Amino acid sequence: MRVLLVEDDDRVAEALVPALTRRGFTVDRQATGRGTLDRLLGVDVVLLDLGLPDVDGVTLCRSIRAASDVAIIVVSARGEIDDRILGLHAGADDYLVKPYDVGELVARVHAVRRRRGDPVGVGGTGSEVFTVGDVRVDLARHEVTVAGSVVALSRKEFQVLALVVAAGGAVCTRERILAEIWGRTWSGANRTLDVHVATLRTKLGRSDLLETVRGVGYRLGTPGSGR
Repeated sequence: MRVLLVEDDDRVAEALVPALTRRGFTVDRQATGRGTLDRLLGVDVVLLDLGLPDVDGVTLCRSIRAASDVAIIVVSARGEIDDRILGLHAGADDYLVKPYDVGELVARVHAVRRRRGDPVGVGGTGSEVFTVGDVRVDLARHEVTVAGSVVALSRKEFQVLALVVAAGGAVCTRERILAEIWGRTWSGANRTLDVHVATLRTKLGRSDLLETVRGVGYRLGTPGSGR
């Protein structure tokens, strides 16, 4: 997925660009408002800071929306409710207030793309492919490979893994996982989920890929130390 980051703060950009790249995004950075409209071709999501030095961010948001149907997520320090409403009315699909967690940003990017009915994947093929270290999850093919070797998973195991990986570091609560994958809850639901996660860790040989958030759920970790 190609992301255009419109951000004038070098410190923010220098931290965010590599963080998104590690999560499989192709990121271009635009440091000024002027020139942004010329860089929209081929872009899937625009991350737009409103506090630009040369143009008003809200005005630029309107201009982007008038010129393109690209997804727009405002990422701004302006956190008042009036600012959020203004940004959304200007054409933004979502609004995230700084400072924010990168995992939440990634989750919102995927959520916006899903809501819009856009394919979230690699190379515009319409297939969703996520890569974390040497683990590759192909949603369209329902295939998982580790270091190039296919790992056989049950349907539910694959769905749990895909949900957590697609969240990009944001926490997937137990309630959400059970609702989206099993469609219900029952007295032994948490135990069933724990067993599926334990089996996934064993089959993948990457025990730290699925990180437990105690009392909450699971999130994406970084495979390596748990091999």
